[in-house]
Amino acid sequence: MASRHLARSIAMQSLYEWDFYDKKPEALTQLVERNIEEFGAGLQEVNKEFARQLVSRVEKHITQLDNIIVRAAPEWPLEQITAVDRNVLRLGLSELLYSNPEEVPPKVAINEAIELAKNYSGESSGRFVNGVLGTVYRELEEERLEPSKESV
Repeated sequence: MASRHLARSIAMQSLYEWDFYDKKPEALTQLVERNIEEFGAGLQEVNKEFARQLVSRVEKHITQLDNIIVRAAPEWPLEQITAVDRNVLRLGLSELLYSNPEEVPPKVAINEAIELAKNYSGESSGRFVNGVLGTVYRELEEERLEPSKESV
């Protein structure tokens, strides 16, 4: 498994567990460190730090990420989305929205999230994650390409 993919996997597992146990703020750092130790044998420090940053970014922006998920998947109330899919979406969205696109191109962020969904969730999860993240990506591209009203 590639190092960054493993780091994302550790981040997703940590977020899932944190979400499952009612998102206790003090628990997340401990969960990440335990999961890095347990599953990240052989990861270079830079990739361990990458996992920490991913988790931290989701925690920092969780309200905005959840609001985006609700808007992009209106037929699925957030609490009805499986915990794995919910956290894969949070992770994918955080990379899509808050990562340097030269470091993590948007399509890489989306593909990585799809792979996490396929590996850790149900049969249709990859398509669901692709649909939600694809919708958000298209909206971002449309906003980026639209001329501003001031220039008209």
